[in-house]
Amino acid sequence: MKAYNIIFPVWFLWLLPPVVLIALTGNFIIDSLVILIAFHIFKVTELTHLSLKELYTKSILKVWGYGFLADFIGVLLLIAVSFLPIPDPVIRAVSFNPFTNFWGFLIILAGIGLASFLIYLFNFHFTFQKIIEEKALRGKVSLTLAIVTAPWTFLLPTQWYYQWFNWR
Repeated sequence: MKAYNIIFPVWFLWLLPPVVLIALTGNFIIDSLVILIAFHIFKVTELTHLSLKELYTKSILKVWGYGFLADFIGVLLLIAVSFLPIPDPVIRAVSFNPFTNFWGFLIILAGIGLASFLIYLFNFHFTFQKIIEEKALRGKVSLTLAIVTAPWTFLLPTQWYYQWFNWR
């Protein structure tokens, strides 16, 4: 599950499962834009001798799927924190608002960092390995995806969502 790179945090799906389709669609669009822009910036079509359409169709579903997997693993790290014997303010910061506690903020950054690192690894070693043979170019495209599509919305306070959906 990756829809939260940019659109929603992964844990948001547990709160509102119908949001899944919106998140999936939003992430597909974002991943598509990032791939196409990266292919253009790094002149991948010229270096691989594949058309933009060929590059896109051979990679988008893997980029999208591996991105969700990476984000899910990042979320597992954040969930695991709630089972650790750490101070309650840190757990509250991770669960509700990372900006209220320094250590909670660092844990959220670790979740984002883990997901981003996995996005890079999955794309470098699996998605683009047979499509982009030149390692330096493959690394640039993979790194671009890892940075731009990292789950930055993990930083958004969940209390905003609770307030937004409190329709009393």
